[in-house]
Amino acid sequence: MAEATGAATAEPHEAGDTSDGVRRRDFINIAALSAAGVGGAAVIFPLVSQMAPSADVLAESTTEVDVSAIQPGQAIKAVFRKQPLFVRRLTPQEIEEANAVPLGSLRDPQTLEERTKSGHVDMLVTMGVCTHLGCVPLGAAEGENKGEFGGYFCPCHGSQFDTAARIRKGPAPKNLVVPDYEFTSDTTIVVG
Repeated sequence: MAEATGAATAEPHEAGDTSDGVRRRDFINIAALSAAGVGGAAVIFPLVSQMAPSADVLAESTTEVDVSAIQPGQAIKAVFRKQPLFVRRLTPQEIEEANAVPLGSLRDPQTLEERTKSGHVDMLVTMGVCTHLGCVPLGAAEGENKGEFGGYFCPCHGSQFDTAARIRKGPAPKNLVVPDYEFTSDTTIVVG
């Protein structure tokens, strides 16, 4: 019986020997996990890439506006992301009036310098959407009602904005929104 026990313990390394390196089972596990990873990436990539914006959306993500024809005191309407955009060149008098308004008297206090770009204080760019309920204010086109403060007037509920497009009277809680924009030259701005 001692011989049988000795024989059984003499060769235990042949069946489960791990000292020779990677076993066949380990290789199969690594290969299966690698195939699952590649398959998972192949499934997830189309799902993630479909969430990227389409070409028409990317084309509308920025708007280029030529401001060379805008005279002091005039404004133009453009379109940015399917919403109206107002671009107004302020006169020196309108700039003085905007700077003379005490910030404490404003519902949404902002200076004209905070609402314009450095070196272009005379050029005000705002979204043409009232912050009350989303109506389009008047005042950008020639002959339109500009309200008591000479800026913009929302005909829906009577909100009135000054020349810096700051809310001065009416139910609108905030100033007209200034979008992200930059001057690419002295006569061209890119919004968005």
